[in-house]
Amino acid sequence: MRQEDLMSAGEDVADQFLRVTKQYLPHVARLCLISTFLEDGIRMWFQWSEQRDYIEATWSCGYILATCFVLLNLIGQIGGCVLVLSRNLVQYACFGLFGIIALQTVAYSILWDLKFLMRNLALGGGLLLLLAESRSEGKSMFAGVPSMGESSPKQYMQLGGRVLLVLMFMTLLHFDSSFFSILQNMVGTALIILVAVGFKTKLAALTLVLWLLAINVYFNAFWTVPAYKPMHDFLKYDFFQTTSVIGGLLLVVALGPGGVSMDEKKKEW
Repeated sequence: MRQEDLMSAGEDVADQFLRVTKQYLPHVARLCLISTFLEDGIRMWFQWSEQRDYIEATWSCGYILATCFVLLNLIGQIGGCVLVLSRNLVQYACFGLFGIIALQTVAYSILWDLKFLMRNLALGGGLLLLLAESRSEGKSMFAGVPSMGESSPKQYMQLGGRVLLVLMFMTLLHFDSSFFSILQNMVGTALIILVAVGFKTKLAALTLVLWLLAINVYFNAFWTVPAYKPMHDFLKYDFFQTTSVIGGLLLVVALGPGGVSMDEKKKEW
């Protein structure tokens, strides 16, 4: 019974947090979500020659195609971020960013690196949640029209988004015998399962946000590494990619788990 009381108290805290931050939480979530695309687009501008030369050398595709690749990444990511933040053509922006993820997965051979592939899929999960949110806003324009409930596409977007988001945490598990690692793996696994199945979703997602935020600041502190060292760019990339997943989890807190979830089914019991 004490465990149920703790869970109930935790849910109350999560609900209170949502009430206090309701006006600006979706905006913060969107900004976090697109941060990795924004950072990468800016990097394409400042590292134009390096990126072009890398693609040309790796794929032997020639100067023109390599230049087109960098230009497409720059315009696609910066343009997509502007559209998302301005709330214009969000669905088209999301599809464009999906395309960027797919293009980079192939171009940088991420397809064969399980860790980075799972992180890219987690980014895709965040974009699915953003698509679901844009569908909600579209429906709100017709507030006077009776509705039969949430549309199935939106429900399954939220489900797919939740499941893909938790892939980020699979890359953070440490397989060693230390007590701290075992405890961290057990707690983390329990939380990602709760988010994936949609049970106590807001509480679990908010807890993961705090956990991931602490890990991100501690392990990916790129500002402590001189800019000329390769580790600076690596940590910076990892930092913003993790921040994007945090944005996706904040969208889960703001939107709720959706219709395909245990939280929603409990209401029918």
